[in-house]
Amino acid sequence: MSTRHILLGLLASGPSHGYDLKRRHDDRFPQARPLAYGQVYTTLQRLVRDGLAEVEGTDSDGGPERTMYRATEDGTRELARWAGEIAPPAPFVANEIFAKVVVAILSGGDPAGYLSAQRAAHMERMRELTALKAAQGADLATVLSADYAVNHLDADLRWMTTTAARLTTLTAEVDAA
Repeated sequence: MSTRHILLGLLASGPSHGYDLKRRHDDRFPQARPLAYGQVYTTLQRLVRDGLAEVEGTDSDGGPERTMYRATEDGTRELARWAGEIAPPAPFVANEIFAKVVVAILSGGDPAGYLSAQRAAHMERMRELTALKAAQGADLATVLSADYAVNHLDADLRWMTTTAARLTTLTAEVDAA
């Protein structure tokens, strides 16, 4: 996910302070990793440097001085370009779970045991996400983010089942190489 574009998208609704942008990011993308304040302010500085955002002013509102940022016309155009760009499917599939299965085979470990433990961890996370979706008052952004994560976990689980069924053949191929 492009933090710079997400911040530009949040600025599209009007000028905002870095603190508010971080809070709105975390609210709008509930299943994403929360942004660190340092990441927000560093990204805002780069947006200003690149002419995609500018400082609107500062205020203190009874507290510490806060800088207000707004998207520029170039920033609005860049956001529209990025938002309309089709995200290409990954050209290479790097799968840490698969790598650990192969390493377990290579090192004389227990690839079946690893797959079983990983499956249990995935199932637990799916239960957590399902409860989050079913929670009273869950907003649509939370439900959709959880749905996305559940579907990816489900794909991983199906892959683990297939891999476990083929583990004898994979072990023979890895050992022969």
